[in-house]
Amino acid sequence: MSDSHGLTAELADIVNRHHHETDLFIHCGDSELEVGADEIAPFAVVRGNCDFAAFPAERIEEVGGVRLFVTHGHLYGVKTSLLRLSYRAQETGAHVVCFGHSHLAGAEQMNGLLFINPGSIALPRGRKEKTYAVLTIGGGRAHVQFYKVNGQPVPGMERTFSI
Repeated sequence: MSDSHGLTAELADIVNRHHHETDLFIHCGDSELEVGADEIAPFAVVRGNCDFAAFPAERIEEVGGVRLFVTHGHLYGVKTSLLRLSYRAQETGAHVVCFGHSHLAGAEQMNGLLFINPGSIALPRGRKEKTYAVLTIGGGRAHVQFYKVNGQPVPGMERTFSI
């Protein structure tokens, strides 16, 4: 997820809803919560442009042999292009890039990299639904399903990629 901008009950609801099927919870920045906040504790968190400096600007995670590069995106100009973000992800050896900042939900594959922006559970742009994404990895495939903050799948926002 990304760009929750101070919401806390929604974070807990999402963790409770998916904890049984999730190896890793990621927050792509702009939580606007303090580093030690209980609500953010289950997440691998990066710093967004509205966050405290104590969060890292980027992180590398690995799940099922797939390397994920996580950043907010503001340092890479993601509102205009994914090119700089792509270069940085390639430097890290990532297969998947998780980012936020634009509040625009979407998933696309370019040059062998899978880019996932979960949108925002607080202030969505481009569509009315407040969204987060669940990534399922297995058998050389990455399945991305977007959900509304209430846990309902977003119609038409489900994709599967080869990785």
